[in-house]
This record gives sequence, C-alpha cells and structure tokens, in this order.
Amino acid sequence: MPGHKGVKLHGLEPYDLTEIRGADELFEPEGIIARGEQLTARAYGSRRSFWSAEGSSLSIKTSVCIIRQLLGRPVRIAAARNCHRAFISACALFDIDPLWLAPSESSELCACPVTAQQVSELLDREPVDAVYITSPDYYGNLADIAGIADVCRSRGVLLICDNAHGAYLRFAGKGLHPLELGADIVCDSAHKTLPAYTGGAYLHIAKSAPEGLDELVKPAMALLGSTSPSYLIMGSLDICADLLNGELPEMIRARCERIAEIKALMNKRSIPDLSEEPMKITIAAERIGYDGRELADIMRGYKMECEYSDPAAVVLMISPYNSEEDLFRLEKFLTELELHAPLNRSIPKIKGVLPERVMSIREAMLSPAVRVPVENSDGRVSARGAMSCQPSVAAVMPGERINAEIIKILQRYGISHTDVI
Repeated sequence: MPGHKGVKLHGLEPYDLTEIRGADELFEPEGIIARGEQLTARAYGSRRSFWSAEGSSLSIKTSVCIIRQLLGRPVRIAAARNCHRAFISACALFDIDPLWLAPSESSELCACPVTAQQVSELLDREPVDAVYITSPDYYGNLADIAGIADVCRSRGVLLICDNAHGAYLRFAGKGLHPLELGADIVCDSAHKTLPAYTGGAYLHIAKSAPEGLDELVKPAMALLGSTSPSYLIMGSLDICADLLNGELPEMIRARCERIAEIKALMNKRSIPDLSEEPMKITIAAERIGYDGRELADIMRGYKMECEYSDPAAVVLMISPYNSEEDLFRLEKFLTELELHAPLNRSIPKIKGVLPERVMSIREAMLSPAVRVPVENSDGRVSARGAMSCQPSVAAVMPGERINAEIIKILQRYGISHTDVI
C-alpha cells in the first residue's frame, strides 16, 4: 500500500507513504515522527506536543478522553457554548453533559464572550473537573485565558483551550498563545494559519499540567483516530516543525505588522474590524450597510475569497504565505468600498437563556432521527445540534427542544433543515 505505488497521478503520490521501515508510526513513534514532535514542543514551549493527521477534531476528542482516563471516572466539564462539533461528539462518546457557559448578553452565533468572573461563579456553584473554552473564536475574539486559568488553578480544575485558529499566536508576540497564559491542554490547527496540509494539527500538554497526561495521549489518539494517518499531512507537519524553529516566527511577526497597517487603513475609513487577532480581519458588514454575504460577493470581484461570511460579518484569514499582491488587492478593495448607513433590521441573536434540556447529548445523538424543514421543527427535540460554522454557538444542542426563537436564528443563518428525534 498505497495502491498508486508512487505513480504520479495527482503529483504527490511519491510522498504518500504508509508504515514502512524508516517512515515511523504516528501512535508509536521512535524515529522521524518522534523527532518532529520534539521539535514542535521546543517551538511551542510545551512539555509534550503531539501531531494529529485528523485536524484539531482528533485533538479535541483526545483531550476529553485523557481527562476521563486520568481521573478514572465520569467527568464534569464546564464549556463555553461556542464549541466545535468535535467537542459535542466527544460528549456523546464519553457520556458527558456539559455545564454550558453561555453569553450573558445577546451575541452573534460565532461569538461567545466568557469572562473569568462567569467561570468563577459557575465553579462556586458546581463541582467541575475541567473547563473547556474556544479562543480565538471564528470572528477573532480572544478570551481572557490568563484570568480563566487563574480561576481554574485556584480550584484545582484543568483548563482545555481549543486554539485551532490561533496556532500562529505563539510566534506573533509574547502572551498571546494559551500555553503562555496558563492553559493545561491546547489544541492547535496547524493547517489554518501555518504551512501544513489540511488536517495537520497539534495537541499540546503544558509544562504545568498534571503528571501522567502525556502517556495517555497516544493510546487515546489510537482509540479515536484512523489506523491509516496521512503521511502527506505528517510530512508537512515535519517541514513546519523545522520552519517554526527557523525563519517562520519572524515571517509571522512581519505579517502581523503588515496587517496592522491594513487595520489602520480600515480605522481611517471607519470600517469596523471585529477581530482582536493580529493576523485576522473580520469586517462588521452590517455596520457599513452590507449583509456579509453580499460583501463577500463584492470581494470576489477583486479576486478574493473570504474564509467565512454570514449576515453580520466577513472573516478574512491571512498568513505569511499570502503575497504582497494579495494584500494590495485587499487594500484596493477597502479603499474603494462604498460605505453606507448601518443596516437597521430586527435580527434574532443568541441570548443567555438556553433551550430546554430534554435528554442527554449521548442519548439524542444515538437515537433514531428524521430530517425536517426548520419551520416544522417547533417543539421537536434536536438530534444533531445546529450551528452556523465551526466553532460557533449552537442555537440548539442535541437533546434540547427547538422553539420559535431558535427557528428564527436557524433561518437567519441559512439552515433550512434540521435533524430531530
């Protein structure tokens, strides 16, 4: 294996290997993969860093699994509501019903601001083993990880951070990456902002994390992942490890400085940027008179494809490997864009009150289900959950009852059908 035998059909076949002598094995590495993971840990300052060839999805599920194994009993996890679908899947697999940290005020589906005070108040009320947060979120908002980490540490609670969109933050400046800010377990998607193939990701264990977590990671990944991880993806992670210990950090810092210039141009033109990240731009389309999806179409006329658009915003993900010509096109678009009065429309948003919980996530996701038009789902129990992007705030989680307000939110984000029990 593989059956193509290295014959160039697409072009990458000669590098698409399997577990042969000299290529090492991902779940029991002793050679080149072990070396690459060590180089990755050195770059990030972790105690151990582990590669994933199945994205942060595998890293997220593994992080839940190893806490369950470390404690040797069912666990309770408090989680920000804007989680990735992989976390919901992990809850179904390990029969966890999270204590949700929801936005205290109305919020867009992609944003779920969680404060250290919220976490502290929840931990005062409920016995919890771990807190799970997403930072950055899809819009580029950064959570107060240091404050939340202090709260968790004072209660003896582990902190997991889905930092999938922020793998580059370790190299963009001091005090930006969750490992530096006190998180115990961090999931990074290398492929989102670093030069790795789609599916390349990391699971980091912090130096301050409990002893014993490290040894649980590989068996958990073998339990949850494919027995045939892609050597193309791992090869790209290997190259990335060398680059992270070489020229790439300076390239990232330089790109962040260049994006700061573009953000200054936006500020000068009164084009609001929702992103707090130094290498992401999120245009608040509604505030300048556009539906985000309409603005994304205008950008395509400038030969640009956005990362994501919804009625409120357009998300642009930039990396050191965008050319200067790319950035000139972006500046031209921002300079020529006609600005209008903010859109005045009544829009349903996520609120702090969560839907009625009818059954557990596990029970709902393993129950027979039927797909129905959203407008016919009032009063039904959600089987799969529904969200606008990954990660984002689920308007309804598996096992929760759909109501008229949830239907309005789903319709706003273009979700026309939903799975119900």
